[in-house]
Amino acid sequence: MKTKKAVSKRFKLTKNGKVIRRNQLTGHFMCGKSSKRRRNLRRASVMTGGSAKNIAKLLQG
Repeated sequence: MKTKKAVSKRFKLTKNGKVIRRNQLTGHFMCGKSSKRRRNLRRASVMTGGSAKNIAKLLQG
């Protein structure tokens, strides 16, 4: 099975196989959010659950 290119552009796998994703709500309308919230949204977050398993499978290629 080939790697899904759309998925590979949005997600990364860590060394241990966990899925990293960019946070949502960061595209625009950032002026309405507090500085602390914007700062915390800059960091990537680790996905959990069934959707993370599916994405990891699509990234394996």
